[in-house]
Amino acid sequence: MAEKIPTVIVDPEDYKEILQKLNEIEEKIEFTNSEIHQRYGKKLGRDIGILYGIVAALMIVVVYLILLLTPILLNPNYRQILQVFFESLFK
Repeated sequence: MAEKIPTVIVDPEDYKEILQKLNEIEEKIEFTNSEIHQRYGKKLGRDIGILYGIVAALMIVVVYLILLLTPILLNPNYRQILQVFFESLFK
């Protein structure tokens, strides 16, 4: 028993119309997909910017503390200075 493959005859205009509808659907899907990826990229960029800001702020704080504490630490009497400082804080 040999099975025959069914053949379909389609009007060329109907075929073109169906292809056009399929292309429109594909364009809508691509547009939606690109919008989703763009939104994800914006979120990722915001998060990276926040991290860079935190790192820069920490570096500024460390440099400020080094510049502030260097004269105290280089002074041979820094223990006395710190002791007076802490005593004034806790009075």
